[in-house]
This record gives sequence, structure tokens and C-alpha cells, in this order.
Amino acid sequence: MGKDVLTGIHFLSGNHACVEGAIAAGCRFYAGYPITPSNEIAERMSARLPQVGGIYIQMEDELGSMAALVGASWAGAKPMTATSGPGFSLMQENLGLAAMTETPCVVVNVQRGSPSTGLPTAVGQADVMQARWGSHGDYEIIAIAPSSPQECFDFTIKAFNLAETWRVPVVVLSDECVAHVSERVLIPPKEEIKVVNRKRPTLPPEKFLPFKAGKDLVPEMAVAGEGYRIHVTGLTHNEKGYPDLSAKTHNKLVRRLVDKIRKNADKIWEYEEFMTEDAEVVLVTFGISTRVCRTVVKWARKEGLKIGMLRLIVVWPFPEKRIIELAERIKAFVCVEINLGQTFFEVERVVKDRCKVFLFPNAGGEVHDPEKVLAELKQII
Repeated sequence: MGKDVLTGIHFLSGNHACVEGAIAAGCRFYAGYPITPSNEIAERMSARLPQVGGIYIQMEDELGSMAALVGASWAGAKPMTATSGPGFSLMQENLGLAAMTETPCVVVNVQRGSPSTGLPTAVGQADVMQARWGSHGDYEIIAIAPSSPQECFDFTIKAFNLAETWRVPVVVLSDECVAHVSERVLIPPKEEIKVVNRKRPTLPPEKFLPFKAGKDLVPEMAVAGEGYRIHVTGLTHNEKGYPDLSAKTHNKLVRRLVDKIRKNADKIWEYEEFMTEDAEVVLVTFGISTRVCRTVVKWARKEGLKIGMLRLIVVWPFPEKRIIELAERIKAFVCVEINLGQTFFEVERVVKDRCKVFLFPNAGGEVHDPEKVLAELKQII
């Protein structure tokens, strides 16, 4: 049996670091279908999971991959898949099933230039809105965006912990540059890695209601084979899990699915601030664009420009409270993202008329040029 935590210092790509983070978090099931630029995740998983007693399955397509995750989770596994662009689109129906059935699982989306086949081997960040709204209906999920191989390791562990805590699918919004850059990754000893497991039933089978939530709005989760009677359906269901197609039951269920994230958002939000204390203009960014923006802020400060950065770690739920707090005292936000305005429209919605909001977009294929971003900032100022 191989090591489940490869403690020590390693030189890893973002994709490979993601695999090691997943295994360290307790992932023992992977179902996926090959697609550039996420393929290295499947390749390494196919070698590593058998070493730690896990199961790797190459599915016939992404629809089946996502369905397999739902089944594996209800069998007690911590499951993961990885994909990109068109594959993420194909997963949306069963991602909605996972949201409706409150099934913890992790989906890594290594973003590329899009839409459609787009740029299969080049960077993009245009799946932000799809990560939040890709399936139909009202629901909430969580999305987290790494900017380095080290964060691919750390944030994949976070993704599993968030999925298990809130019983939701969690999307790791990686991108081609983060996935393929290779850097130093420090993997701590196993005992130092925080691993969260889903809440288990505290009542005997005859009294247990599989969809009855506690004060945090998250139900305990029984798994198949433990003697609990479980009915899992994408239909509107009551606390027993059985279909109940009344408006009253639907309203109660869907509101709870949404509220368990919205009302606990302050426990989920995570962001990084860089030189925002006295900033007059704040860059809003995430993923690989964070690295560009950090350089821009440093250059701007050397020229006496009061520029700061708000980097989204957890992209969804969106950190509205902090955006509003900053908007009350700064002159402008500038959104730097490899798309044509997906976080920009969110910032604009939240800010309203408190300050100005600008966009420095990039449709995909390459990261921003920091010199051009700085020049744009000077024009804005």
C-alpha cells in the first residue's frame, strides 16, 4: 500500500498537486473522461488511487462521470472528477442532481479558452458564471480558485472539507496556466492536515430522517449498507427522502438548499487582500490573474499609486460584504480576469453606486500583460 500523504517538498505541476491534495483529503474514488488541459489529473489518479486502496474508473463520458460521483458519495466515498470546458457543460445536469440530493463531491474544472472547443491547450477563466449557474433551478454550490501548484494542493483539501461540511458539490476553478506550471509544493505531515468528514447519523435507523436538517441547515448523512433506509431522488422530496410534489414541500426544500449556503456565507467566504489598507483603487481578481495583479500592485506602489488587490479565493458564494465595505471608502474597483466580465458584473451588482467599477478583460489564450494593466490603471486614475 502506498502513502496517502507524500510528506515533504516536491516539484509538482498544479494538476499533480491537485491529485495529492485530493488523496490527502481522503478521496478514494475518481470517475472521469479525458479532456485537455486536465488530463494529468486523471493520469496521476489512475496510478495513485490503486496505491492507497482507492478506485479509478475511466467513464464513457462526462455525464456518466458526474453520475458515478453521486453514487460513490452515497456509498460512503469522497469522490472527485476533473474536466474542462465542454466536459463541464456535460456535467451540469448531474451536478444539479448532486445539489438537489445534497451529495458532497468535488469537480475540478481546468478552464481553457472558450466557448465550444475554443482553445483546448490555452488558458481561460470564462467558466465563473457556469460554475454558479450551470445547472437549472435555484441552488447554491461553492467554488474555489487556486493560483499556484501549492494552492492546488491546499485548496483541493479545502474543497473536500467544504463539500463534506455543507453537503454540496464544490468546484475547483483551476485554469490551464495554474494546472501546467510546475513549482515547489510543501506537503505537511499527515497529522497536520485538517480533514473534515460529513455528519453521520446520531439516531437509530427507525427514527432517522435522511433529509431533516439541524440548526446549520445541513442534514446528517447515512450511507448505503449501514442499515438505514435511504431514498435518493432528484424529485422534490420530504425529510424521509420520498417524492412529495407539492408546492409547500418544494418551497421548503429549495429554500433550505439555498439558505444553508447563503446564511452561512460568512463561514465560507475566503479572500486575500494585498495593500488595500490605504488603496484608492482595488484590483479584483482570481486564479492565475492573481499573480499578474500582485506584480502590478508592486509596480504601482513604487510609482506612488495607491493600488491594492482583492483576490477571490472562494469565488462562490461571492464575498458581497467585503466588496461593500471596500466600496464605501475607495474610488474604484478594476476587475482583471481572463474573460469578458464575469466577476465584473457581480462586483457592479454589489457595489451599485458606491464607487466606480472598471473591467480589464481578456477573452482567453494568454494571461494579462502586467505592463498593459498598469498603463490601463494610470488612464483610470
